[in-house]
Amino acid sequence: MTAYTYSSILFLTVIICFIASYDRRIRFNRYFGAFIKAAILVAIPFILWDIWFTAKGVWWFNTDYTLGLVIAGLPLEEWLFFIFIPFSCVFTYFCFEKFFKLGWLSVFNNLIVFVSVIVCSVIALLHYDKIYTLVTAVATIITLIYLHFIVRADWIGKASLVFTILMLGFFPVNGMLTGTGLETPIVNYNPGDFLGIRILTIPIEDAVYGYTQFLLVLYFFKIFQHTPDESKKLRKIQRIESI
Repeated sequence: MTAYTYSSILFLTVIICFIASYDRRIRFNRYFGAFIKAAILVAIPFILWDIWFTAKGVWWFNTDYTLGLVIAGLPLEEWLFFIFIPFSCVFTYFCFEKFFKLGWLSVFNNLIVFVSVIVCSVIALLHYDKIYTLVTAVATIITLIYLHFIVRADWIGKASLVFTILMLGFFPVNGMLTGTGLETPIVNYNPGDFLGIRILTIPIEDAVYGYTQFLLVLYFFKIFQHTPDESKKLRKIQRIESI
């Protein structure tokens, strides 16, 4: 493995989805603007979280696997992570929603939210001394309460199913980042700051962290999809494509 390892993982994660975005049956490229806005908006608090945790030694990066460009304590690849990974996730959700009738999954919204909030609350109370566990649990609780009870999002069930399917890609991608197949992990964790429960080499908190990030990017993506500016751009693109 080389200094291109982390960047190669990101590239391979996004390239197929990016190319498929231009497929005439999908046309996700029409919504690149909405996605970029959503991803950057959500990335801001997550990057600040990342910078804080890196500074505190909750996790750190093996720069042998990165290009060597570090910004605010984070490798360049880590910054790109917050664009590339959500892109593949939102693209996958977009395709599932476009080609499958998943509206019936809304009946599971209450169950998913209540079970998740209760489990995260119990874990947060029992493991308040583990900062990664605590912050992840609290962030997930706040996100689910906001989406379900305040904005009344009816797509939590759909998003949860898609994320479950996305776990098939999550394991190899996050697995490599956390050490699967490598001599040493790209991302290392302080054992005193998380539960110590791993799926292969992946801390279970990473899966919950990814779920919360996905829900938030999807929420803002849906908002930006329907803003007047984005609707105007979409109509313009459609007229050009029809010529």
